[in-house]
Amino acid sequence: MSYIERIEKDLTAAMREKNELRLSVLRMVKSALKYKEIEKKRALDDLESLQVLQTLVKQRRESVDQFTRGGRKDLADKETKEIAIIEEYLPVAPSDNEIRGAVEDAIAESGADSLKQMGAVVKAARARLEGKNVDGKVLSDLVRVRLSGKS
Repeated sequence: MSYIERIEKDLTAAMREKNELRLSVLRMVKSALKYKEIEKKRALDDLESLQVLQTLVKQRRESVDQFTRGGRKDLADKETKEIAIIEEYLPVAPSDNEIRGAVEDAIAESGADSLKQMGAVVKAARARLEGKNVDGKVLSDLVRVRLSGKS
């Protein structure tokens, strides 16, 4: 079952349950996926759908940060609840050890020894972790620390 089919099924269930927050989040997710389909002029594959969902989570995390700094705890809490709902559709995040292993393998494979090769290492590590919900900032920070410690 594709992401959009799953979301449509859960959208119907949320309507029956009269769960307003879940309903609005799922409508927003469905809209974002449909928009991307229209932009691509074809149905999205699972990887593309996953990228859309990860973007939505990232946007909400940035909003939580902004609302927290602005003293709007109520809005930050709402965004946090939305993140939890969207994350139900994302695959499991890799463990720290899996991320470290992928970074080490990528460094060994590319022969990187300075921060100049950081982009290639991040790309290779992402490829090793494909299909998992990887936080790009965590991955790039780990690569940066690893490469700067080595040079």
